[in-house]
Amino acid sequence: MSLRLTADQIERYSRQMMIPDLGGKGQIRLRQGRVLIVGAGGLGCPAAFYLAAAGVGALGLVDDDQVELSNLQRQILHSTSDLGRKKVESAAEKLRGLNPEVEIRTYPVRLDEECAPEIFAAYDFIIDGTDNFSAKFLINDIAVSMGKPFSHAGVVRFEGQCLTVIPEESACYRCVFKDPPAPHEIPNCQQAGILGTVAGTIGSIQATEAIKYLAGMVDDLLLNRLLTYDAKEIKFRIVEVKRDPQCRACGKKEGKEAKHTVAV
Repeated sequence: MSLRLTADQIERYSRQMMIPDLGGKGQIRLRQGRVLIVGAGGLGCPAAFYLAAAGVGALGLVDDDQVELSNLQRQILHSTSDLGRKKVESAAEKLRGLNPEVEIRTYPVRLDEECAPEIFAAYDFIIDGTDNFSAKFLINDIAVSMGKPFSHAGVVRFEGQCLTVIPEESACYRCVFKDPPAPHEIPNCQQAGILGTVAGTIGSIQATEAIKYLAGMVDDLLLNRLLTYDAKEIKFRIVEVKRDPQCRACGKKEGKEAKHTVAV
């Protein structure tokens, strides 16, 4: 890949290249970056859209679901004409139309312990756009074991949260939440509902975290800081978190085994 930007690329990305923290060097780093998005739904759609628009070199999409009518209220890469299509195919078509320069790779599979390491290996940063706890713990444990930075997020009703993890440098998802809750203890958006704009807000924050990481702005990431968002009152809050020395995913103890759970 060329380390120089063409005239068309300079024009396309001019507004973000004007930002001192990014500039031309940052844009080139984005073009060299590879981001994997697990889940082409409410979080993954806005994250993928903004990453493609920003000029990230390659985007991977993991999702084995098909587009349903109830998805269209928040999953902005899908439309009525996509009903019944695989989500990764629908999303890839829109992203390629937005920015043909971005390589879009699709994985129409259910993420699990067997396929996750092979898929994760090709990417620099991972975005967790899933909507269930088993998938979130799986993504955390595999990413931590492979040293892959990632963005966790969750949304329900009017609320959302986001945390960025760099293995060995910050608290991981399991440091904060320990283990998955008992079934039906905490409702997901399918059970409790979700305002579409909440997913849009949090998914956009995840894309921002990926952009900052790829551009080298590591000190500004949501490391050891859990961001929470209340859309009803339009309130953001930062909760400081710490690494757990006894964490089964990232704790420093001999013979530790992360408890990987089945996924998406």
